[in-house]
Amino acid sequence: MRTEDKLPATGERRPDLARPRMTRTRFWLLGTTLAVYAATVIGVLTTSWLVKFDWQVMLFRPYKQWPEFHTFLDYFVVMGQRGPTAVAVAAWLGWCCYQQRTLRPLLVLGTSLLLLNSTVGAVKIGFGRLGPHYATTVGSNEMWHTGDIFPSGHTANAVVTWGVLAYLATTPVARRVASLIAAGFAFGVGMTTVYLGTHWLSDVVLGWAAGVLVLLALPWLEPAMARAEVLLLTLWRRLRIHRASAPVPSGRPVAGTPLATPRAARDDELPTRETVAVVRPGAATGRGPDGRPLHPVRQHTVRSERTPVTPVGSRRPPHADRVPRATAPFGPSGASRGRTATGG
Repeated sequence: MRTEDKLPATGERRPDLARPRMTRTRFWLLGTTLAVYAATVIGVLTTSWLVKFDWQVMLFRPYKQWPEFHTFLDYFVVMGQRGPTAVAVAAWLGWCCYQQRTLRPLLVLGTSLLLLNSTVGAVKIGFGRLGPHYATTVGSNEMWHTGDIFPSGHTANAVVTWGVLAYLATTPVARRVASLIAAGFAFGVGMTTVYLGTHWLSDVVLGWAAGVLVLLALPWLEPAMARAEVLLLTLWRRLRIHRASAPVPSGRPVAGTPLATPRAARDDELPTRETVAVVRPGAATGRGPDGRPLHPVRQHTVRSERTPVTPVGSRRPPHADRVPRATAPFGPSGASRGRTATGG
């Protein structure tokens, strides 16, 4: 009997995946894939008929036999490149996460790509096989050099990236359709690398097996992904609560308050005039404390402070045709006139 728990985001109930069921189909698929993986590695290491067949296909040079497909297949092989395919599938799964209110689709994709890079990358570096364009000796397996093509990364990535969509399908019909589409992409990408001469045929076979093994290992990693989902959602809630309860710095005005901290005036900025309304007692009733009617309140402005200017000398402007007071142009001054009258 399988226990159940609740989803952390929606509260829905889902079965506990701590003990994934090993069906008969899955058991035979896992065993067959492991056998193909091991046989391919042994066949290449022992320079068996598989290596000879690799050389026959390489010397046939398919890209020269059918050059009309070269341009199309140059673009089609991108369907197995890790960067573009991961971005496209992650965008779709991100939308699914938003609709379903769960992080599981993106966690499945991230886990599968992490498992793919760690396993396939380690085998690539460990064997160090050279590609067809860099082969040194006809008939050799080109192992233990500085290459990194065994197994084919394009092929394994096509199996995993598009196979994740079939793994996450919610209905049997959708799962079958997505599986056929993923298998078509994986087969096409693998054979395209052989056509272009970038991989041996044995590289492609081992890439198919490596990708299928990654998909078959995902059910055992479901409990770890569920715990990671709970942890991420808990951290997100705590971060939101911390942001909501964070104190506002004193230097910033609080939202909703009518007043804010005044801005300091610059040295070259002129002072502005501020209109001030004088509120007198009894303005609301129209009468003062002694019962007399109040006149309407008039607004006045506050004068800006200006540096007083002290006049120096006479305020009358100088003129060029102005005669000093000592000389009278029209006759004697008042004092002389007085002396003349007295003397007369």
